[in-house]
Amino acid sequence: MRHKEKIRKPGSTGFQPVPDGQLIKTYRQLPHWQMGGSTYFITFRSKGSHLPAEARKIVLDACCYFDETKCRLWAVVVMPDHVHLLFSPKEKAQGNFFSLTEILHSLKSFTGNRINKVLNRQGTLWQEDYFNRIVRDENEFLEKWNYIRNNPVKKELCECPEEWDAFYEYQGPHDW
Repeated sequence: MRHKEKIRKPGSTGFQPVPDGQLIKTYRQLPHWQMGGSTYFITFRSKGSHLPAEARKIVLDACCYFDETKCRLWAVVVMPDHVHLLFSPKEKAQGNFFSLTEILHSLKSFTGNRINKVLNRQGTLWQEDYFNRIVRDENEFLEKWNYIRNNPVKKELCECPEEWDAFYEYQGPHDW
């Protein structure tokens, strides 16, 4: 019998909608919209590499390391060829938040170098660009959280999210 999916319900998180503020738009291959105080759903992919368990742990540990330093990490799953994140960048100073570029460059650079060293390989590990979406309301926050949570189950890599070797979800108080 398959594990019953855990679904978080609206009103259970205290999520705050996107605040008023300055929307910043940048472009690479994909558009990237940023607004201070927002929460983001991010996906980035490996560049043709399959990430073994040892590499997935390096990525998961790095994501968790940034929790409370550069961002509030709500959920992350490291899949064999991509990563999904749900996080809110922290303020560096009043009204000045860590940018997605700062956070993802640090994360991808560190993990790429570390994984190459551990696996005795060379070359670029991650695709240069990434997908990001500003989470607009609590229902979308819950949708993305549940998507991240159930991605390894959906791909039949495990029976329940807690069994996957590279999954994290925030369990603390919701003090947005």
